[in-house]
Amino acid sequence: MNVDIQLNFTKIKEKDKRMEITLTILGLIFVLIGVVLIYDARKITKNRFSFQDINEGTKYLKIFGFILTLLGMGIMFYYVPSAMEMLKNIK
Repeated sequence: MNVDIQLNFTKIKEKDKRMEITLTILGLIFVLIGVVLIYDARKITKNRFSFQDINEGTKYLKIFGFILTLLGMGIMFYYVPSAMEMLKNIK
């Protein structure tokens, strides 16, 4: 019985490790998309949307990109140290 509990505990730890790495990658993707939205907001607004006022669309895309970048950085700030520790211990 003790061995069975211990095996279940190691499975939970492995799931947590995968979840941390997945969330770290998700945070990186959010940051990437956010920075692209900020940098290319005017081009995206001209090509994708039919706004009469391009400046208004650009402003909202930059705000959305900024919020997305902050969200991604928050996820990375929380999960990257433990993910880096796991990568250091892999042999």
